[in-house]
Amino acid sequence: MKKAAFIYSDDFLSYKFSEKHPFNQLRVQLTLDLLKKSDALSEEDMIPPRMATDEELSLIHDVNYIEAVKLAGKGLLSKEKASSYGLGTEDVPIFPNMHEASALLVGGTLTAVDEVMQGRAEHALNLGGGLHHGFRGKASGFCIYNDSSVAIKYMQKKYNARVLYVDTDAHHGDGVQWSFYEDPDVCTLSIHETGRYLFPGTGNVNERGQGDGYGYSFNIPVDAFTEDESFLEVYEQSLRKVAAFFKPDVIITQNGVDAHHYDPLTHLSTSINVYKEIPKIAHKVAHQYCNGKWIAVGGGGYDIWRVVPRAWGHLWLEMTENIAGTGPLPTEWINSWTDQSPVTLPSMWEDPEGFYPPIPRKNEITEKNKQVLEKALYPIRHIEG
Repeated sequence: MKKAAFIYSDDFLSYKFSEKHPFNQLRVQLTLDLLKKSDALSEEDMIPPRMATDEELSLIHDVNYIEAVKLAGKGLLSKEKASSYGLGTEDVPIFPNMHEASALLVGGTLTAVDEVMQGRAEHALNLGGGLHHGFRGKASGFCIYNDSSVAIKYMQKKYNARVLYVDTDAHHGDGVQWSFYEDPDVCTLSIHETGRYLFPGTGNVNERGQGDGYGYSFNIPVDAFTEDESFLEVYEQSLRKVAAFFKPDVIITQNGVDAHHYDPLTHLSTSINVYKEIPKIAHKVAHQYCNGKWIAVGGGGYDIWRVVPRAWGHLWLEMTENIAGTGPLPTEWINSWTDQSPVTLPSMWEDPEGFYPPIPRKNEITEKNKQVLEKALYPIRHIEG
């Protein structure tokens, strides 16, 4: 059994709305190249994704929606129809062959699932995935198909698994939450910036599930300008207690890295250190409860040059127990991308001390986040992680 499998294809870059759209899958290629030039990833580690079938997509998505996406990608869907499916909007513009590009990202996550659930790898990483805003019959928030939701339903049907889904994207994991809101065999935990200031505006503490699924949805909306210590306190305490409560067979983590201070779309103030620590904690919990079964996907992250490659690089380094990830970045990587980058590339794995001004409300924000954490975990606070 391998420690980990890295799912990748250059075709991930075909999921592209436009040159100016903030969602840019070049970030996956940048991360791959950083890992290769750090001698942390070899061809033997890499597995090509397959394309998800229509039947697999329909585990979550309405068949009429799937057909609409296909027609849109061929230029055959009217503006009115497209609009009713959330397509052709500013967030989700139509682009050629959008069905095929989207189905490949889903298939990448299903490939990761099979590697882990069939015992070929302890862990698997699909950085092309993490499209957590996709709904049953509607695109939303840069997401056409929801690979994590499809993968969870696939694991339930094929492997009879109890699945813990953990989402640390700055945006609430709404699409996945609503897909399993009434299902007691799927537990969702989302730690995100409060919806008062940020899309999609959901993810309140009182969204706890419904019917048989009540008590299996956990949301921790942290305040704007939350920094490393508070974010990690919320993450570690919630993950350990929720895992102890739910006792999953497998963990799938969505690893948006848009809570970083440099991210242009959000208002949080974390550093790369958060993205070094998050995988460590997830790794420990996966071994504690799931015999190591851990599938990780990408997600948000819109400073693709300074933040995403380093942050996502730490995921793979942790999965493979590689001690790289400190000190200078490979000169070869910096030289390869300097001419394309609109910003000065970082020279170190770490962020420099004081790379942003002090947050004046730090203590107040930290205290507020503690109170939100306590409310979120109220139903299970007696269980020690």
